Amino acid sequence: MRTLPRVFFGVLMSARRILSVWFPRLGAERLLRRDPPPDILGCDAPFAVVRETGQMQVISSVSEAAQAEGVHVGQPLRDAHAMCGKLITRLQNPQAEAAFLRSLTRWAGRFSPWIAAEEPDALLLDISGCAHLFGGEAALIEEMTSTAANLGLTARCGLADTVGAAWALARFTGVKAGSNRTGDAIDQEARATRSRAAKRRHWERGGAAPALMTKNAGDLPCIAAPGKAYTALSPLPVAALRLSPEMVADLGRVGLRTVGDLLGQPRAPLARRYGKGLILRLDQAIGAAAEPVSPAAPAPRFATRLTLPEPIGLREDVEAGLDRLVARLCKMLKDKSRGARRVRLEAWRVDHTMQWIEVGLARAADRPDRMRPLLLHRLDEIDAGFGIEMLRLDAVQTEGLNTRHATGHMDAANAARARYEQETAVEDLIGRIGGRLGLEAITRRHPVDTHIPEKTAKVLAAAWSEPAESWPAPPTPRPLTLWSPEPVYAPETPRLTAQFRWRGRMHDLAEARGPERIAPEWWLDEPDWRSGVRDYWHVVTKDGERLWLFYAHGAAKSAGWFCHGRFS
Repeated sequence: MRTLPRVFFGVLMSARRILSVWFPRLGAERLLRRDPPPDILGCDAPFAVVRETGQMQVISSVSEAAQAEGVHVGQPLRDAHAMCGKLITRLQNPQAEAAFLRSLTRWAGRFSPWIAAEEPDALLLDISGCAHLFGGEAALIEEMTSTAANLGLTARCGLADTVGAAWALARFTGVKAGSNRTGDAIDQEARATRSRAAKRRHWERGGAAPALMTKNAGDLPCIAAPGKAYTALSPLPVAALRLSPEMVADLGRVGLRTVGDLLGQPRAPLARRYGKGLILRLDQAIGAAAEPVSPAAPAPRFATRLTLPEPIGLREDVEAGLDRLVARLCKMLKDKSRGARRVRLEAWRVDHTMQWIEVGLARAADRPDRMRPLLLHRLDEIDAGFGIEMLRLDAVQTEGLNTRHATGHMDAANAARARYEQETAVEDLIGRIGGRLGLEAITRRHPVDTHIPEKTAKVLAAAWSEPAESWPAPPTPRPLTLWSPEPVYAPETPRLTAQFRWRGRMHDLAEARGPERIAPEWWLDEPDWRSGVRDYWHVVTKDGERLWLFYAHGAAKSAGWFCHGRFS
């Protein structure tokens, strides 16, 4: 019998490769490529995008020309104008920038099918098994950056085995780790001190910190070979680990300025001093902790717009356009059995800026009579400027909506319909008040299953909770007003006396009903209940005061009489 040779079949799987694409000037270049301002056409004038921060305006994005003039992101606008007098600015439109980033995910689909948007200005691509279609990883990055440049966008890429390493290479390739500018740095000391410290080269002995990066740091590649994330990250500053500025400053004070400095340290002392977040970022960067690329499925959009033949500015015209938009939006929601919880009205002006108002509803709705009053209430906040040329209504947050039908006999149907209309009226009232104060400021009380008097109710947000169907009845009436127990000066006996002193006054007893014994929750240690079991009395004084007194029998605290509330 002939023996056939044994053959092993194996599948060669490619290593996971993550590409981070960062657009450092996304906000400014979006405006420059789509609709350049007339005052910078034909010249290379510095341009910046400004955002409002309450008390002042700060730079959110800059062009290449503005960056060359020294303007940077996060700089106050007044300082930027003092540094660059010819700076041209435009207001930031966060919604438009987010929509532009989502459109870039469709553009990046030519390079990989697995794409995730990393707001506010980056994309993540899993290009495992895709690079050979473009002639290799370097050729893929070259084509991506050149294609982005043809679109008027600046793109910086980083490629590695992990998300953290790719993120770091895209933003910090060629960036040197700066020294901590404190009085401990050797380059800030006097010349005589510096000359003496030259003999103490090790930083632990008080000398200068060791060299952190080589002189050719700018030649570091933005591609980390498979399995070489450790080597590629070592010369980068610690900020490349996506740490907070405060933690970066704290690490710099102790001489840990590069990722390589951290990778060589014991994990336990780092975790004790800086927390587990630092260790997690280290593990994510080198691949010891999983960090998947999770592209979000495109959510259904419910939006409609009205393009106007002529700019408008009167409130009546805006209301007329709003009536059309609300009807269209509600029809779109009904077709998909959805209801809107947050609605945004955008008014696009002729100067290419946008004003918007956003309202929330106490319950998801698909009816115009529930959305329109809330929007009209805040319509005066929109400044028409030189005119509005387009209105857009967007359901920012939606929920599934189950249509309610009143069925049964005529009386039952009428009762169900009346109850539904009453609930709707309350929800509309909550929405109108929430448009002025905020939905989070409107609360309602719900019963809690406990026998402790001060814990029988809890506070919930009215817009995200249902009214309580019923309240459990206590064994005896409870006072309308409760406060922390206040001492009552009376003999320490379980029986009430004819007189007692409370809040600096003597009170004469006219009537007393009780006692009702309430024991503490033994599984909880509450300071107010360390006095042990209580006997509650409903007391009426000769002055007409109706008080709720109790006698504490004493446990961890001494016994005595206290006043817990007042009846109405």
